[in-house]
Amino acid sequence: MITKKAKYALKALSVLAKNYATKSSITLSEIAAEDNLPKKFLETIMHDLRRAGILSSTQGKNGGYFLNSPPDQIVIAKLIRLIDGPIAPTLCVSLHFYGKCDDCESEEACKIRPLMMKVRDANLSVYENMTLADIL
Repeated sequence: MITKKAKYALKALSVLAKNYATKSSITLSEIAAEDNLPKKFLETIMHDLRRAGILSSTQGKNGGYFLNSPPDQIVIAKLIRLIDGPIAPTLCVSLHFYGKCDDCESEEACKIRPLMMKVRDANLSVYENMTLADIL
């Protein structure tokens, strides 16, 4: 399950994606109002996305946020990992955040690892093949 933070990030980025062709920025208040998102929480999310290079912002009277790349080049898997971390259900099957399970003698002997690999692969097949443009 993705976190509320990731869900809000996807909603906010969708607002920016719809506006991408106009090349104009959108204020935080406008983004929050579009999907009834909490403005203070959204501010933190937008800061994280800006720091990661997904979007940029301008200040001043006409300031706001805008995407740095076209929506069809922003892969959902990257966004989920950025906000929530591993997509895999257990760290031992994570491709980008691998970690050894502390309750297993060995990965080879683990009875649930093959199942977790299938779950990971199923999620990844969706997340890695969808872009921000696909969810508009």
